[in-house]
Amino acid sequence: MKIINVNEIIEAVEKMCIEANYDLGNDVMLSFQRALKTETSSSGREVLERLIENASIAHEERVPMCQDTGMTIIFVEMGQDLHIEGGMLTDALNEGVRRGYKKGYLRKSVVNDPFERINTEDNTPAIIHYDFVSGDELHITVAPKGAGSENMGALKMCKPSDGLEGVMQFVVDTVERAGGNPCPPIIVGVGVGGIMEKASYLAKKALLREVGVHNKEERLAKIEEKLLERINKLGIGPQGYGGTNTALAVNLEVYPTHIAMLPVAVNINCHAARHKEIILTGREY
Repeated sequence: MKIINVNEIIEAVEKMCIEANYDLGNDVMLSFQRALKTETSSSGREVLERLIENASIAHEERVPMCQDTGMTIIFVEMGQDLHIEGGMLTDALNEGVRRGYKKGYLRKSVVNDPFERINTEDNTPAIIHYDFVSGDELHITVAPKGAGSENMGALKMCKPSDGLEGVMQFVVDTVERAGGNPCPPIIVGVGVGGIMEKASYLAKKALLREVGVHNKEERLAKIEEKLLERINKLGIGPQGYGGTNTALAVNLEVYPTHIAMLPVAVNINCHAARHKEIILTGREY
């Protein structure tokens, strides 16, 4: 068994909150450059050039790449042979967010209640997803998610008779309705199966996949390719100005479901597809 002190977790989350907002992933930057070579719209090419420049400035000057620094989503994979000392894991994760958003001068966008809407002034609480796995490591992924793209997501409880085509049409329709609102070029996360909340979780987690990496199952990878092709034929283009690069990737995740259900969730990430991760190994107990 290994042990990790909460202070190590706090420091790691603090750092990831800042880095996620300052440093766009290499996979996304490369996808911008690939899109620039294939974009047929002059306005679209100009937008892509600006996005590349914006991300470079954010990295070099250590400032957020977008004014909406998001609500903090955290995915945790905790080994069952790991012990946390010094406090509660959830408290440590939120304290890391609190410190990161203060130290990094990141906009604090969380309100305490959906109706009263009083700002919590530290961007907590975070949305935390836990998964307990074998081993003795702690894998943490921090993914700030802005409202512009999150508001464009959708969930549908399809009928099993709708089949694959019904699912695909819902995904395409959701992107078409979103238009330029989620700041394309976007990444589209699709979750199919389980029940209502499981499909939504799958769609969110799908966004963490590296751009250009398909589902390991060949049949699902082919669906991703077909969806990407159909979405890019919509002509929405970068920032909604028209063009051939509306989406950089479509990532699909599936899960077993009930005989009478076919839940489908779509979660859209804007061009600022931000996330950082770390694996903490701790020390011997």
